[in-house]
Amino acid sequence: MMLSPDPPEPELHWGQTDSETLLNTLNAHCGSTSWCTSTKPVDRGDKARSLVHAPALSKEEKRRKRRATPKYRSAHATRERVRVEAFNVAFTELRKLLPTLPPDKKLSKIEILRLAMCYISYLKQVLDV
Repeated sequence: MMLSPDPPEPELHWGQTDSETLLNTLNAHCGSTSWCTSTKPVDRGDKARSLVHAPALSKEEKRRKRRATPKYRSAHATRERVRVEAFNVAFTELRKLLPTLPPDKKLSKIEILRLAMCYISYLKQVLDV
């Protein structure tokens, strides 16, 4: 018994995954079957247009797909680092305005906020008197 060699694998376009190729192959054989209800013309590049099943992605699915890219994740991580740094600088500036003993005592963020509330209350009372 002689086995024939495996058929050559199709070339993947940039950004196309193996699962997309498999889905496109299955959809090409869909033809007029009843389970293939949502169809639209797709240009295969060979000037022949065929009807294939092309699942429409919802806005949420498109957003998730875009956010899964390494470029997006890297940009998001950079924005988050800048945001956290600005947040920490703001807490440092607020901490410098609050009286504590000793003055260089390390306070947590929640302690800084609570101390700021108490100090504002105290200043308001001083102004009211």
